[in-house]
Amino acid sequence: MKSAAVVNYAPEKGSVEIREIEMPSVGEEDVLLEVANVGVCGSDLHQWTADHSWPVNYPVVLGHEFAGTIVETGSRVSQWKKGDRVVSETAAVIDLNNPMSKAGFYNLDPTRKGFGYGVNGAMTKFVRVPARCLHQLPDQLSFENACLTEPCCVAYNAVVENTGIKPGDRVMVLGPGTIGILCAAVAKLCGAEVAVVGLETDKRRMEIARQYGCETITGDATEWAQRRDGLGADVVIDAAGVSATLQLAMQLVRPKGKITKVGWGPQPLGFSLDPIVQKNITLQGSFSHNWPIWERVISLLASGQLDVKPIIGGVWPIGEWKTAFEKMHKGEIVKSILKPI
Repeated sequence: MKSAAVVNYAPEKGSVEIREIEMPSVGEEDVLLEVANVGVCGSDLHQWTADHSWPVNYPVVLGHEFAGTIVETGSRVSQWKKGDRVVSETAAVIDLNNPMSKAGFYNLDPTRKGFGYGVNGAMTKFVRVPARCLHQLPDQLSFENACLTEPCCVAYNAVVENTGIKPGDRVMVLGPGTIGILCAAVAKLCGAEVAVVGLETDKRRMEIARQYGCETITGDATEWAQRRDGLGADVVIDAAGVSATLQLAMQLVRPKGKITKVGWGPQPLGFSLDPIVQKNITLQGSFSHNWPIWERVISLLASGQLDVKPIIGGVWPIGEWKTAFEKMHKGEIVKSILKPI
């Protein structure tokens, strides 16, 4: 049986197309998942436009934000059964003996390979998933919302685990993409005062950020950063997909403040990092997520405390993947979702 898939087939710009692929076979510790919905990530766009900074195993089916129903289980899978509604983590291949994996931080295993770049992802009808990646979905959590668990986990890891935002913190988020807006939403849940900084072309996305109770700023953000005591923001979360925003983050953050960089930017830096020293700034990177974060985020989504509906700009069938990609790429919407047919 063959299914349509969105395939990134070469490193050149625009090398993405629909191809017919065979249904994958499952190993003894895998499940076969029928994909209900799959989110389009900024990284999918970066592979489409060929400005990514990570290795890709071409050709590869795109898509790592997905939820669906189990249709087959491997011979050694005992905790899952056919018909279970699940959402999947992204660490498709890990070394269980790596020290990071043993410590529970398999997301930081240097040999890790994820869906959509290292192995075939979920922009297709069926995907093979290691059973260890799965989480049960509560009945009240729809597949459409559940497929965005992964970017919510990225935001939770950045804001809660790696930055430790506290009630009353003044937080600035640079970049109103999916991750930036979700970081802002999670920071609001932590009791922070939040502003999202973007460009004039981000008008629609800024409207979505305001729905989460955030202030929005285009142009110079200095006044907001210094509003409390003239020293700057407590935290700046750099969720933009360029390297240059780190310079802006250093300008906006207060002495002894924190900068957390969660947005990828392959460009080399062309400025001094001396303000990090002068201001005694903590510069923190944040990548991916692990099992306990997923469990907490699923609870937040199921309870409605974290609502992803405002960021969903539309749902398109797999065959209309290019429209879904282009609408995100142009900033017309925050998040596109695909539905295999």
